[in-house]
Amino acid sequence: MLTHLQVRNFKSWEDTGPMRLAPLTALFGANSSGKTSLLQALLMLKQTVDSPDRSQALNLGDERSLVELGTFGEALFGHDLGRSMSLELEWTLPAPLSILDPASRATPLAEGGRMAFLNSIAWQSHKDSPARPVVTEMTYRFGGLSVGMRQKAAAPGQYELFPRKGKFRFVRTLGRSWPLPQPTRCYGFPDQARAYHQNAEFLSDLELEFEKCFGSIYYLGPLRDHPRRHYQWAGTQPADMGRRGEKVVDALLASTEAGQKIARGRGLKSWTLEERVAAWLKELGLIESFHVRRVTEDGKLFQVWVRRTPEASEVLLPDVGFGVSQVLPVMTLCYYAPKGSTLILEQPEIHLHPAVQSGLADVLLDAIKTRGIQILLESHSEHLLKRLQRRMAENAASPEEMSLYFCQMEDGRSRLTELELDLFGQVRNWPRDFFGDPLGEIAETQKTILERKIAARRES
Repeated sequence: MLTHLQVRNFKSWEDTGPMRLAPLTALFGANSSGKTSLLQALLMLKQTVDSPDRSQALNLGDERSLVELGTFGEALFGHDLGRSMSLELEWTLPAPLSILDPASRATPLAEGGRMAFLNSIAWQSHKDSPARPVVTEMTYRFGGLSVGMRQKAAAPGQYELFPRKGKFRFVRTLGRSWPLPQPTRCYGFPDQARAYHQNAEFLSDLELEFEKCFGSIYYLGPLRDHPRRHYQWAGTQPADMGRRGEKVVDALLASTEAGQKIARGRGLKSWTLEERVAAWLKELGLIESFHVRRVTEDGKLFQVWVRRTPEASEVLLPDVGFGVSQVLPVMTLCYYAPKGSTLILEQPEIHLHPAVQSGLADVLLDAIKTRGIQILLESHSEHLLKRLQRRMAENAASPEEMSLYFCQMEDGRSRLTELELDLFGQVRNWPRDFFGDPLGEIAETQKTILERKIAARRES
């Protein structure tokens, strides 16, 4: 689980300052205030990890990627190529890690269950190579050990490992002192780092934990697929819902085929994924029943049938309110993603009635509590926030489980404010016009009503 994030010189963020990431982290704010950019920073790292091009410091994406950021200059704050983009992360490991001291092969060099990573990327050119983003420094911190790579001050195109002094230092292999090339991607040590040093094999363990961290991130975008009358499933098991939720029926069918169950507690029968989703849809008042059925006994076509009320006839998914199909991928991903995953959701409440937006908060809280997943989301929903506050007041959620932020633009740069919630769910530091100006709207409405009444009396 990600526990800390700080972003500098990325899009509208000159510096976010340190962010505490909780099991449920929500970003609120006006349009173009920088909410989505914070999620995009993580998605940029994920698609960089997944990229086959090891020489590319950052994968800024294209139309097929999770996020498309354009050029490096366009992704920099103020489009200023003189700045360096930097990202700092900390996360908990899925299992404790122990790195043996290369000198003794018996005692641990470092061990623990948390890791941190930070890097700095700048626009540079060296010799005959064209200008491009390059890593100027990167550092891993784990169990009291801090190791990394940085450019040599006297030769910017060459790199060195650090630390070079202290209790632990890297020792060069005997022979010619070949210079180290740049890091692979934005987080990896080149093969030469291990080949040229006697005690650098453990660097692969650090890279692997970084890749595990981003391999467990799943994303669902704000623009989701329209419901269909027929779905085709070839028996495959999708990794996620797809960016638009287009694989949601595949996931439901694959989960049932694999016999996966969702525990409900002691003495209660476990649910299939379809049953868990159907129960939530009913509890939120969207529908009465939900079923995925094969069109023909041996075919690959399926249909999603729903019943709006107990008295109503079953109809296909496109024939009920649009909100059902839009929230379906959100709910399904919460219970389909492997335990311990991190979900990134953009506007999960889109196209939902205010009452259902409130109920969606309960779905998210249940997922983080029962499945140990982390949810990072951006939202415009006041109703979702109010339900989170209510659950805090009811002691059904704790301040440690939630981290809520407000984003706003000031002087051409995004600014982040962490909402301070007490044990009763009350926000101590409401930003001005957090959700518009409702009191101002009421006052102006009453003023207009009074003016029109006075004018009507004069005319009469």
